[in-house]
Amino acid sequence: MYIDLFAGCGGLSLGLQKAGWTGLFAVEKNEDAFSTLQQNLIKNSKHFQWPDWLPQTNLDINTILKDYENNLIELRGQVQLLVGGPPCQGFSMAGKRTGNDVRNRLYNSYIKFVESVEPDMLFFENVHGFTVGFNRRSEGKQTRGEPYSQKLIRKLKKLGYDVKSDFIIMSEYGVPQKRKRFILFATKRGKADIFFEKLFQRKDKFLLSKGIRVPVTVSEAIGDLERRYGEVQSVDTPNFKNGVYGDITSTYQKLMRTEIKAGTIPDSHRFANPKDETVELFERLMMVSDDAIRIVPKMKLVEGLKKRGVTPLKHDSVCPTITSIPDDFIHYSEPRIMTVRECARIQGFPDDYVFLGKYTTGGKRRKYEVPRYTQVANAVPPFFAEQVGLALKEMIDNE
Repeated sequence: MYIDLFAGCGGLSLGLQKAGWTGLFAVEKNEDAFSTLQQNLIKNSKHFQWPDWLPQTNLDINTILKDYENNLIELRGQVQLLVGGPPCQGFSMAGKRTGNDVRNRLYNSYIKFVESVEPDMLFFENVHGFTVGFNRRSEGKQTRGEPYSQKLIRKLKKLGYDVKSDFIIMSEYGVPQKRKRFILFATKRGKADIFFEKLFQRKDKFLLSKGIRVPVTVSEAIGDLERRYGEVQSVDTPNFKNGVYGDITSTYQKLMRTEIKAGTIPDSHRFANPKDETVELFERLMMVSDDAIRIVPKMKLVEGLKKRGVTPLKHDSVCPTITSIPDDFIHYSEPRIMTVRECARIQGFPDDYVFLGKYTTGGKRRKYEVPRYTQVANAVPPFFAEQVGLALKEMIDNE
């Protein structure tokens, strides 16, 4: 039995479900992200047991800590695993990275939740920036403060946990992107390092069972979703077109479409409606290099590029880390951004996992809205999470 904190749209829970775990409940503040999790993991599959005392809706972790403190304490001895980590935007090296970002304070809420529930094991995931201290200026000198990762490890050890952490590159585990993440595992049973040993040792066997060879390239991931296969009217957005399925050309595509019936229209595979000049710019960007490099205005390689950077993908390359900004990437063979479904494929979400809410957002709304592109980008890749769940079950069985 596990609890998923900062659950987002449910990527981590989906992987654990496929590994045979049962969820107790999930905590997610944003309404749209929770609606996606609810549709897939509560309504469609009834994955969570969900206690009667907790409303089955989007809730802030601090609200739960305040209003249901006694209920959480009563869970002691019943929760084998607590998964999830605070939102990464405040820590990410790719963002503004401000030390006073309000989202960074959720780290303290995470600790308080651990203290209340006292789970046997913890699985924690975050960006590389979580391990880098924030810049501070004191007496005219700039220094770095203590990384949040070290603060977390120290506090967990005080609570009686054995702790081990490492960096994981998702492409090595069959996810078609170079996503590097800080992974922490803690246990009250001792020998936390065994988790990482199990995870690594069983990787090849898992991938073989799925018929996957690493690395999985972009075209192997989304080659059956190209626009050239045709399009139909979008089912959820007027004036937009939705792509249709082409022939399966890789084992990975076949795996992602396992539960999809013939004639089904891909969910969230809605094409953007760019201006003609944007399409022309994309075409020029696609011709700059044979490699998937990030192109920025100061390179002066293409006229008209105003955004801070864009990466034209290549069919035989592994995708860089998926972001919440759709036009950070250009499709490898078509002058367009990728669809939500294509991004979800690159994150390892199977095609029967549907996404709800707005497709995208912008400006100041980014701080509180979590549209489909952001839901996908913020998720733990389910394909990796499944391997985490299997490694944990093997640890428990061996004990």
